[in-house]
Amino acid sequence: MANTTFTGPVRSENGFQDITVNATTGAVTVDATFGATTSVTNLTTTNLVFTDQNHPTTSAINATATATAAEVATGYITSTSAAATIITLPTGTLLGAALGATRGTVMDLYIDNTAGANTVTIAVATNGILSTAAADTPGSFGDLTVASGVTGLARFTIMFSSATAYVFTRTA
Repeated sequence: MANTTFTGPVRSENGFQDITVNATTGAVTVDATFGATTSVTNLTTTNLVFTDQNHPTTSAINATATATAAEVATGYITSTSAAATIITLPTGTLLGAALGATRGTVMDLYIDNTAGANTVTIAVATNGILSTAAADTPGSFGDLTVASGVTGLARFTIMFSSATAYVFTRTA
């Protein structure tokens, strides 16, 4: 099929699919589906920027515990505890495996303590280290305590230096 160029919007009621056809077998592979929910299965592009941080799945940790890699992978953890709570992140090996991380993988982790009645403190585990910014400026980038109530939201960035080690920084 020939390439087609449109000057106006392209619309579909059932979404769009990007496909690859195997030259030998003719097998069709769906690389990406664009619609009400967008999915990408074969991604080889670099320098992607995602601006919509929608978290359809969240995790709740309401007592001192070590978060599972699956809980952190949701990108959004809530806490409603009346007692001070410490959430320890999983090891770099476990989190890296859950995310399929490689050197350069970056994810944001949001902690929502707006319904909590006490502070939540984040701790890193084995193969997780605080960034230089966090170590140099503990009152901001290194502030690992999330207040309760209306100001109880925080964003942390997890950057992988390898598939099994991450650097942790508070970014909001």
